[in-house]
Amino acid sequence: MDDAALAALMQSVASGALAPAEAARRLKRLDVEDLGFARIDHHRTLRKGFPEVIYGSGKTPQQVALIAERMAAGGQTVLATRCDAATFEAVKERVPDAVYHEVPRCIVALRARPPRATGTVVVATGGTTDIPVAEEAALTAELSGSRVDRLWDVGVAGIHRLLANRDRLTDASVLVVAAGMEGALPSVVGGLVARPVIAVPTSVGYGAAFGGIAALLGMLNSCAPGVLVVNIDNGFGAGYAAGIINRMAGVEDE
Repeated sequence: MDDAALAALMQSVASGALAPAEAARRLKRLDVEDLGFARIDHHRTLRKGFPEVIYGSGKTPQQVALIAERMAAGGQTVLATRCDAATFEAVKERVPDAVYHEVPRCIVALRARPPRATGTVVVATGGTTDIPVAEEAALTAELSGSRVDRLWDVGVAGIHRLLANRDRLTDASVLVVAAGMEGALPSVVGGLVARPVIAVPTSVGYGAAFGGIAALLGMLNSCAPGVLVVNIDNGFGAGYAAGIINRMAGVEDE
């Protein structure tokens, strides 16, 4: 919907010719900007509460940069995942305030801030090698308006490290737990808390870990109630879901 169409819609509401509810329904329809190689969904924030996210892997730096430029120009926060330094340099030429988060390999250009959720998302890892995936989840949850408490390297090989932080686990509204190897950590956490646990299998481990498949199957077979599982290395998906769940508890007054 271009500026002229939006102005006409607002005029119809102001004149009484169109009910506000109907105007809202029309605004929630897809408004797509066609770049030839990509179609940007500019109304995703309106429908979903979170803008479209750019998956950088497999795209050229120039493609990511152009998408980011158009999203930023529309007032949308830009989050591009799985991006390298070359892609960041291309984005920064078009979006000067873009920031590169090296550990999760994400590019962010902040625009509108969502209301702050009242609860906290705990993001925990089995080991240090799981941190890049976990940071992708943490960053996504923060951009959705959640407070994030990071709890690294508390895997089951030294269970006392996890138990020493039990208060932090039980204080959370929702938890994201990333682990590779056999993927046991989410089951342990799920047995300790009365909160949703979003399990993220990571592609960490020796040969029989099968690039995260062993962790994925272990998490899917968890006997702890309340454990939900996303795909291998899908930190973004876990952080997005955690943000939605956390916001259901309410947001702070402005």
